[in-house]
Amino acid sequence: MANPPRRPTNPMAAAEAAFKPVKKPAAPVREPTAAPGVRELVSIRIDRAVLDHFQEDGPGWQDRINDALRRVIEGKPIVTGGDRSDDE
Repeated sequence: MANPPRRPTNPMAAAEAAFKPVKKPAAPVREPTAAPGVRELVSIRIDRAVLDHFQEDGPGWQDRINDALRRVIEGKPIVTGGDRSDDE
C-alpha cells in the first residue's frame, strides 16, 4: 500500500484522542523591561474630569499624565501646563 488509509485503524483511540483535554503550556514569566525610557502600552480608567484637565492644553496629554505620575512617585510637586493663575 503506497497510500495510508484515510481512517485511523482504531476508531476508539481516535475518539478518545479527540476528546482528551489539551494541556496548555504554562505562560512564560514576564520580567519587567530594564531599559530606561521604554514605555509600556496600558489601558487605564480615569475620571472624565481628570482626562479633560490634561487634554485641555492640546496634544501631549498622555505625556503630561505620565510626567505628573512620575513626579508623584519621585515626591515632587505636580505642576501642569498652561497659565494656572486662577487660584492666586
